[in-house]
Parts: sequence; structure tokens; C-alpha cells
Amino acid sequence: MKKYRKLTDEEIKTLERQMCSSSDWDEVEVAENFSTDYVRYARFSGNVRLGAFRKEFALAGGMRKHSGIYYATLHNVTVGDDCCIENVKNYIANYVIGEGTFIENVDIILTDGQSCFGNGVEVCVLNETGGREVLIYDRLSAHTAYIMALYRHRPTLISNLGKMIGSYVDSVRSSVGTIGAGVVIADAGYIKNVKIGDCCKIEGASRLKNGSINSNQHAPVHIGVGVVGDDFIISSGSCVEDGVTISRCFVGQACRLGHGYSASDSLFFSNCQGENGEACAIFAGPYTVTHHKSTLLIAGMFSFMNAGSGSNQSNHMYKLGPIHQGIMERGAKTASDSYILWPAKVGAFSLVMGRHVNHQDTSDLPFSYLIEQQNTTYIMPGANLKSVGTIRDAKKWPARDRRTDPDKTDHINYNLLSPYTIQKMLNGRKLLLELQKISGETSDSYTVQSGKIKRSSLKNGLKYYGLAIDKFMGNSLISRIMSADPSSFAELRVALLPTAAYGEGDWVDLAGLIAPKKAVTDLLDAIEKGTVADVASLEARFAEIHSEYYDYEWNWAFQAIEEYYDVNLAEATHEMLVEMICRWRNSVVELDNLIYEDARKEFSLSVMTSFGADGDEAQRRKDFEQVRGALFDADPFVNSVKEHIRVKTDLADEVLSRLRMLS
Repeated sequence: MKKYRKLTDEEIKTLERQMCSSSDWDEVEVAENFSTDYVRYARFSGNVRLGAFRKEFALAGGMRKHSGIYYATLHNVTVGDDCCIENVKNYIANYVIGEGTFIENVDIILTDGQSCFGNGVEVCVLNETGGREVLIYDRLSAHTAYIMALYRHRPTLISNLGKMIGSYVDSVRSSVGTIGAGVVIADAGYIKNVKIGDCCKIEGASRLKNGSINSNQHAPVHIGVGVVGDDFIISSGSCVEDGVTISRCFVGQACRLGHGYSASDSLFFSNCQGENGEACAIFAGPYTVTHHKSTLLIAGMFSFMNAGSGSNQSNHMYKLGPIHQGIMERGAKTASDSYILWPAKVGAFSLVMGRHVNHQDTSDLPFSYLIEQQNTTYIMPGANLKSVGTIRDAKKWPARDRRTDPDKTDHINYNLLSPYTIQKMLNGRKLLLELQKISGETSDSYTVQSGKIKRSSLKNGLKYYGLAIDKFMGNSLISRIMSADPSSFAELRVALLPTAAYGEGDWVDLAGLIAPKKAVTDLLDAIEKGTVADVASLEARFAEIHSEYYDYEWNWAFQAIEEYYDVNLAEATHEMLVEMICRWRNSVVELDNLIYEDARKEFSLSVMTSFGADGDEAQRRKDFEQVRGALFDADPFVNSVKEHIRVKTDLADEVLSRLRMLS
């Protein structure tokens, strides 16, 4: 506990000569090594505590300023050591300010009455008229928000979650705000009831009201020019700047909002990016990205999503108001000028092009193209499995995780192929085969809900899903074999037996966290029973589920292999395993070759149109090479695909060699 003392009579006289005043000098306390040299034109009222001012701040352009208090009014404020507070137009009231903080050219900073600093604000996500409210708080995860928004059919669960969050909200309630250590607040306007963490930089913000900025030394937060924020929480490592307006919003870790973006009643989780456009009542799971002025995201749930320019949705049909919402499962994207009339549900890693008004549900047809032709939705099942863009996305997401905070609130699984997506592919194959059986193999097209699938697309879909299923099953089997390192085939059989408590049955995606539905259900039961009774315990359970993913995955794969291939791994023979591994190798090579050929299109002559504008074909190629980069065979991504084929082929050979050595 830092020790403070009363001012001496001589110090009071000196301060008054330096044009300082106080309503009661007895209520002003200072640190032991306090000096009056750097306190000028200051007014104090209420309980004020001042630290020592010994250090200088190095500013841009080579300017230096000594710490101290100049031209400022402080009411009930504790100022840490080595702070600089200068040119406060109105006053700072009811705050504790950490060491080394720089505050300059601000209008007003105050805490008025009891405040929870944005904690406990209700965000009417997805449904603008209410019914799916999420209570935001400092440590809100995408997974907690998912449960609170979508599990409304379990009112006891929602009530208990509300109580857990309410307890946390009560713990941060205070009549005194905090500004952390190493904070910079410059050229800002109105700041009221805002909690500001360490190392935060606020430059030119217009208005910040009732919020928390959870900056820290590992992951500072930047709030830039013209920002307006009401009823918000901004998590560590995020950047909100350039005229952004947010109202009743949660901004997760390492998010970027800028270029005039506006959002209301929305949730943004880890690594989201919003620029230029507008969001209303959206649930933006990790890696939701929108860049364009013409784009409106409304009443939808997204994750790992990139919205093309002009993307739009409608959440009402001009009847009973904005009561509808939609879900685009992980990795689903929209092309430019796409439109979806909610309610609708788009399958994982799908691409939406055109206008879609018939309330599609393609959740069992992941990795599809949804293309509108003459007001009809045409579905190309599995087409995105051979897209170079899909694989590029899968590689860039973990590489673009900007979170530097060691305490990560969201647990993110980046796998394209998982029990979650493979189960949907298995369901999709059954659906396609049933359509083929009912309508006949020679039909020109097949109707699913209000959409259509062309005959060629159906056949390709069966092929692509088959390849992906073979790839996933083989991946899981080989990982199990390689980790077991058995000395005999009998030992291998034992090692192949699942040991995890969960994994069988359906899987769910809790906005980034892929998990067995049974594990999630047991957690929800525990919340209802009160055995998980606080947010810390809830976070620990999510972390546990995430850490056990691969054990859970094998439990699911073990059962799925038996059903799909009619192979009982508990009684597997050499021949069975060899056949599966060869099947895996062939699927990996074929999928990679499809991606390779898709990448080749990026280097076709038609793509080179407009390159070498005034030249012949040779100049066009040369211009393309100089601007676009190396030609096809030298492209880094293309080479990575070829390398992937080589590595996986070698892995198959290694596993087969190990199997041959086991007796």
C-alpha cells in the first residue's frame, strides 16, 4: 500500500503561488517524495492524492514534457507517480489513475454515481425485437454468448447464466473509475463511466460513455479519432478508430474496427474486422471480416466469414417487423452484391452469390456454392472443397491470429475437416443419394427445399464429399497410429480403442469451439444444477473441452469408420488398415490436384486481360509477372500444394512401412 502524507504549510504556499487552489487543502495528500515544482494552475476538490513527478515523456517530433499537473481540475482523484495531466477543459472526477499516464487536451473525464462500466449491458443480438439478449461483461467468450443467444429453449439455463454474469457485474460495480498505468489520453472529448486498462491509447475520441477498455501491457488497445462509444466493452489488443460508432456492442480480442464503421447491438469476437459498412444485431464469431461501404450485416450469425461488397440481408418481410434471423455457419462467405432474405441457414464453408429469397437451409451441404439464376437458388454441393481460396483461408486464419494477450477468452479450432463438418457431409451424401434414387439418375436437376441441384453438380458433390470423408478418416487414423508407436499389431489394436469420455454422436460449433454435443449438453446441465456456478468455472470447462478435442475426435472417427467403411477397428487386419491408408493417400492427392488446377486458373490468359495494356501477348505476360508476381510454377502457394502432396505421400509410405513391421 502506497503511503501518502499531508501537504506542509510551505508546500501549500508554493502551490498557491503557482496558481493552484483547493476547496480544502487538508483533503489533498501526496506521496512521500512529492515535489511542488510540477504542479501549476491546478484546482483540487474532494479527496485528492498526488504521486511523485520525476520523469519526462518523450513525444513525437522530439518534444519532451515533464510529468506533473498543469491547467487541470481534479475532484476525488488519485494520480499515480510520473503522470502528466495537462489542459483539462472541464475536470476529471472520481478516478484512480495509474503510474506513467499521460492525459492532455481533454474535455471531461468523470465517473458519475455507481457504474458497472458497460458490464451487464443487454445486447439484442440476432433478433432486434429482443428474445436473444446477451449480457456483455469483461470476459465474455464467443461460446458463452452462443449459448445465451441460441439456447433459449432452456430457460433455467439462461436464468442461471444471467445470475453468474450478474455476480461478476456486481463485483466491478463502483463509484470510482480506473485509468491504468502507461495510458495516453489526448485530444479527447467526453469520457464518462469508462474503465480504462493499462497501456491504452485514446487519441481524439469524441465520446465514450459507460464502457470498459480492457487494455493491458501484453495487448494494448487503441481508440482513435472521432470514435463514439456508448454501452460497450472493448477487449485487449483491439483497435477502434477513424470515426467508428458503436452502441451496445462487445468487441473481442484483437479486433479491428475503422473507416467510419457503425455497429449497434452487435457482438464481435476474436480477430474480427469491420470497416466502412454497417452492422445491426449481428453475432460476429471469430474472423468475421467486412470491409466495404455498401455492406450491411444484419440479424445474422457469422464466423470465419468475408463479406463481399454490397452484401446485404433482410430480417423482415414487411409483415410483423424485424423478427427473423439467419445463420451462416463457419467459413461461409458472400460474393459482391449478394442478398439473403432471412430466415435462412447456409452450410459451413459455402459461397453465396446472387439474391436468395427462398429461405434455404443448406447446413447438411457444406462447402457448397449457392448461385442464383432467375430467382432460383442453384446448389453445387462440395464445390468449395476444390477451391484454392478455401485452402488459402484455412492457412491464413491461424497465421493472422493477432491476439498477444496470454489470457485468451475464445477457444478457436481452425480445422476445415472435423467431426462437425464431416457429419454434415455424411448427411449430405445420404441426401444426394436419396434425391438421385427418387428422381432418377438421368434427371436434369433435383429439387431440395426450394433450391435446385443440377445432375452434374450432384455427381460432383458425391465425389467431393467422398474424397473429403476419406481424407478426414485417414487423417484421424494415421494420427492415432503415429502417436501409439506400438511394438506389435495386438498393441496397435489396443491403442486404436477410444479412451475419451465424449465424441460419439453429433458435434456442434460454439462460435469457434468445435465440441461433441454431449459434452456441451453435460456442461449446460451442470449450469442448470448449479455445479458450474460462476464465470471462472464456465471458462475452465470450455478450456477443458477445447484441449481434449483430438481425443474426442478419435472417439467419433472410430465409430464413423465402422459405419462408413463397415470396418471394426477393434478387430482390424493388416489388409483393412493398408486399404484405408491407401484410400487416404489417393484422396489427399486427388483433392490437392483439384486445388492445383483451380490455382492454375489464376494464371490463365483470360485473367491476364488488362495487363500489358498497350503491348502484345508477350508484354502482357511480362507485365502480369511483374505486377502479380511469379508465374504459375514459381508461385509460393502452388509450390506449397506440390509440397503437401509429397509430404503426405511420404507419410503414407512411412505408416505402411510401420504396419508391415508389426506382427
